[in-house]
Amino acid sequence: MAPLAIYLAQAGFEVTGEDDALQDGEMRGLLERGGISLVPLPAGCELVVHSSAVSSGHPGARRARELGLPLVRRGELLAELVRDLKLVAVCGSHGKTTTTAMLITALRRANFPAGYVLGGLFADGASPARVGSNGWVVAEIDESDGTIDRFRPEIAVIANLDWDHPDRYREPGDFDAAFASLLGRTRGAVLVSDACGRSLRLKEVLPAGLPAFTFGRSGDFSGDAAGESDGGMMLRLGGRFAPCEAPVRARGDFNAANATAALAAASLMGADPGRDSLAAYPGVRRRQEELSAAGGLTVIEDYAHHPTEIRSLLASLRRQGRRLVVVFQPHRYSRTAQFKAEFAAALALGDSVMLLDVYPAGEQPISGGTSADIYAEIKKGSAALQVHYVPGDDGEFFRALSREARRGDIVAFVGAGDIDRKARAWLEVRRAEEAKSTGWDRFADAARGLVSAESPVRREEPMGPRTTLRVGGAARVYAEPAGLDDLRALLRLAAESGIPVLVLGRGSNLIVPDAGVDGLVLSLTGESWSSFEVRPSGRVWAGAGLRLKNLCGLAARSGLSGFEFLEGIPGSLGGALRMNAGAMGGWIFDVVEEVLVATLSGEVRTLRRGELHVEYRVCAELRDAIALGALLRPAGAAEAAAVNRQVDIFRRKRHESQPRDPSAGCVFKNPPGGSAGRLIDECGLKGERVGDAEVSPVHANFIVNRGSATSADVIELIRRIRARVRRDRGVDLEPEVLLYGGEWKDVL
Repeated sequence: MAPLAIYLAQAGFEVTGEDDALQDGEMRGLLERGGISLVPLPAGCELVVHSSAVSSGHPGARRARELGLPLVRRGELLAELVRDLKLVAVCGSHGKTTTTAMLITALRRANFPAGYVLGGLFADGASPARVGSNGWVVAEIDESDGTIDRFRPEIAVIANLDWDHPDRYREPGDFDAAFASLLGRTRGAVLVSDACGRSLRLKEVLPAGLPAFTFGRSGDFSGDAAGESDGGMMLRLGGRFAPCEAPVRARGDFNAANATAALAAASLMGADPGRDSLAAYPGVRRRQEELSAAGGLTVIEDYAHHPTEIRSLLASLRRQGRRLVVVFQPHRYSRTAQFKAEFAAALALGDSVMLLDVYPAGEQPISGGTSADIYAEIKKGSAALQVHYVPGDDGEFFRALSREARRGDIVAFVGAGDIDRKARAWLEVRRAEEAKSTGWDRFADAARGLVSAESPVRREEPMGPRTTLRVGGAARVYAEPAGLDDLRALLRLAAESGIPVLVLGRGSNLIVPDAGVDGLVLSLTGESWSSFEVRPSGRVWAGAGLRLKNLCGLAARSGLSGFEFLEGIPGSLGGALRMNAGAMGGWIFDVVEEVLVATLSGEVRTLRRGELHVEYRVCAELRDAIALGALLRPAGAAEAAAVNRQVDIFRRKRHESQPRDPSAGCVFKNPPGGSAGRLIDECGLKGERVGDAEVSPVHANFIVNRGSATSADVIELIRRIRARVRRDRGVDLEPEVLLYGGEWKDVL
């Protein structure tokens, strides 16, 4: 819309405009310098022009109708403006903005005063539109809204053809017919790619006498990349071109084809593009635009939103021999639904893929057209590929990408929505994070200076191997305090520094996000935390780090019963107290008399059972405190053999009813009066998979890791389970497992 507004202002019209989200300062300055006022609909307006993305219910459109003003789409007005000019219509599925920009650059270098209307913005800030003086005009023609039917070109340049916009063109033949009709209205010449079979087929059915030419490696106008450098490439020209090697300030086979098409079109117009026509090509915003190359990390942003475009872009980037991280924002639900398998195949060229939610462009969601569907396709076709789906919250996405991107990588932001803004916002966040990382280093150094040599403190400690599900990223700082003094010193330092504190026991009943944990993770794994002592009163003192399995065995050897139900729960006493763990009809707080706790400020105190507020799967007082140990009450004395027989019974029941693969335990809380596992099973979800995360065929309330599952796999599977149970049974299942360092409400 902006280039069209600038063209109209140059043509002598009084132009104003408005936009729902004009955040680009460069765009605003360009419009204002072009004499365009950014104001709501002014008095005296005679015509309202709008993007096809603007709905009929938009307030501006309603206002225009109330005033009786005619409304036309961008393409309709553009067609009217160029009707009596010799139009070079640059069109096709991919690369038309770049081809148009290259053609404009070549014409300007040749002092050929044609007018032009670009479909984007030049990277150097040059005007994207100009009214010419020789009767020619170059314009990018969009097929997505059907306005392609309004144009009658002098020269038609079809960069390539791939079926797209399934919301308008239901079948590939409908799409091809729109371009065939355009070529049928062309008056002077047609230029098509020699590498595009669909374009070549259209060339064969042109009206008699209409000249048609091909461009490409073996085209009538031949061009091929002869070599690349950091500054661009050399284009080897031949055929109807004078043979030479021409420097082009762009790289890749796709840009070689675009440049060849642009130079061929300039020749057909009668211009004389010299060898250096594209040596200073400035590039176009959002077309392989380099946003940053600082710190050994190259960040680019590209408008690619069709599988063919993405495949070409990533193949070009792969040739640089560096690790490639791809951030993809799908554009429109209809396109996503139609091409999700093709998107998955194209994205598999990356080493790591991060998916954002679909940019709807005015569409409503449709079944099969979400980013989660692309995620599932990728995992189905390439289970080993690192892929993360980061819905909704930009903050979580920024953190996840910062953990994923490494020095030496190329990070490619790909999509046609607002991903360019996200890319720039992430770069700002990353710069802040780098400064913060230095803060984490300082915190870790300070922690090491406060604790004994027996208390390790580590940066970026992987958490996945420390959990029973085996998924998740790293802790910013991880420590294993050897004793109470070290623990209190760490807690006081964290409180003074404003650092969140999390406790990690045996890693069961929790899911660590792939992005890791922004905080201090404490693990009470030292020998001093695993004590077991039978007091003269017959009570048992047990440390928070003692494994429940060991607690059960030690009690049996001491001739004490009442703890048999704990056998097989894969956790420590501290975690059991935090979650009020239970099994086989027993609950941990059935045997608790008092708990020794440390507050997050380092204060240590004892809480009696009557002071504790215990509910299903939670002890309120331990949400913001750390259990250090507990005084437990056995059921009574018993022979070890009898206790072990009961333990064996419980063990067999567990083995028969629960999976042996890595899991976090039961995923969902049982709804009142019901069973989460039964509901999931009744919905036919046993065996449902996302990547290597699977609903266990043994027990439907377990998600198991079949080998290389990621946290994103597990979370996406949890979403699917909840959605299916809600749809089929009308029950909202709530997770029982903890999202470690996060909140379920932020991701579900």
